[in-house]
Amino acid sequence: MKKNLLLTAFFAMLLSFVSQAQDINILLQKAKAKIETVKDYQAQGRMKTNVAFLKVPVATVSVFYKKPNRLKVKSEKGISFIPKGAVSINMSGILGNINFTVLDAGTDKINGTVVRIAKLLPTDDNSDIVLSTLYIDEASSLILKAKTTTRENGTYELEMTYGKYAAYSLPDKIIFSFNTKDYKLPKGVTFDFDDGVAPPAADKSKNKKGRAEITFSSYVINKGVADALFN
Repeated sequence: MKKNLLLTAFFAMLLSFVSQAQDINILLQKAKAKIETVKDYQAQGRMKTNVAFLKVPVATVSVFYKKPNRLKVKSEKGISFIPKGAVSINMSGILGNINFTVLDAGTDKINGTVVRIAKLLPTDDNSDIVLSTLYIDEASSLILKAKTTTRENGTYELEMTYGKYAAYSLPDKIIFSFNTKDYKLPKGVTFDFDDGVAPPAADKSKNKKGRAEITFSSYVINKGVADALFN
């Protein structure tokens, strides 16, 4: 009798794990379906960059996206200050072009909202992405936060706040967080350093965080974006 009870408990636990795995996959597919309604967009916004050793002015930016994974950010002076790897890490790129195994990592809270945590492990050993962790609002099927670790460009975190364009899974505000050791100035561009001090050596700055915050004022969605804009 005791053995039968143990077996029953084991199979009940196994079924629970299988059910959870199915649930997180379904939720992920719902989030992906929203993202895939956007074939392209052009957005306007203001970007504030916070890097400990740099004084970077607030800039007006244009953001261009084209399916499957083309993304470019241009400031009013035609220069992007977002780290190289960050512009290629967007939700469409992660969910649309990579085969992965999904693990249910439980729940958490973001700004008071309960979110489900999905860990994505690429099945391709040669993928630049090592691990992505997504925090998904179950009620709206929106990704509120994503953390992605890559082989070549470090680890990036994205936090998204939604409003007017939530139906397209496009945020009103997005925050990139990155390690300052992965931050490089665009060629030919110079800025004042805080207190006149040059950037610290990589080994001293590797644990420091930088942020690039974009607040969007408008989107033009699915109206076509010229390929030349990504050059």
